[in-house]
Amino acid sequence: MSYLTEQEEFWAGEFGNEYVDRNNYKGIVARRMLLWANILKNREGIDSVLELGCNVGMNFHTLNILLPDAQLYGVEINKKAASIARNIPGVTIYNESIYDFNEDKKYDLTFTNGVMIHINPDKLPIVYEKLYKNSKRYVLVSEYYNPTPVEVAYRGYEHRLFKRDFAGEMLDIFPDLRSIDYGFFYHRDVNFPLGDNTWFLMEKKYNE
Repeated sequence: MSYLTEQEEFWAGEFGNEYVDRNNYKGIVARRMLLWANILKNREGIDSVLELGCNVGMNFHTLNILLPDAQLYGVEINKKAASIARNIPGVTIYNESIYDFNEDKKYDLTFTNGVMIHINPDKLPIVYEKLYKNSKRYVLVSEYYNPTPVEVAYRGYEHRLFKRDFAGEMLDIFPDLRSIDYGFFYHRDVNFPLGDNTWFLMEKKYNE
């Protein structure tokens, strides 16, 4: 498989495999329950969900509990992670790059969680477009936030982690999106540490 960027090759290869092995997924599922409970509070009509960059599907374990009747779909570039995610009941996984994902289907909620921070900044418009185009109603961006674009060293590697106002950029690009909720989870939270996760939930205005 050929890739457009060095970041894709990085996550599709050995480092991506090591990432799968390194993480305590049972702990992650428990911590994400509160995150998703906050995101989904008072939201109705979410029967289909698409995650771009789902890794092994940790969010799907939580969504299976909170949205038991929803159809869940994920796009994952790493073959090892995708094979694990496919074992989750009721989940459809596309093992490909986000850039190559071209399904016409629309989903009630599209989202990324800790993925756009690893995307080549020059390719972010492609990801923004897919999140927006494939959404019927809601778009969620759950990433590290910074008011201005900044690059951060990631486990000794350069050009692998970028912070910025992802949601703000989407709001500027797509005028019919509006911000309807947001939240923050601190990495020192005693019960639910989530690595300074900042999330923004947006909605297409014509759904009012």
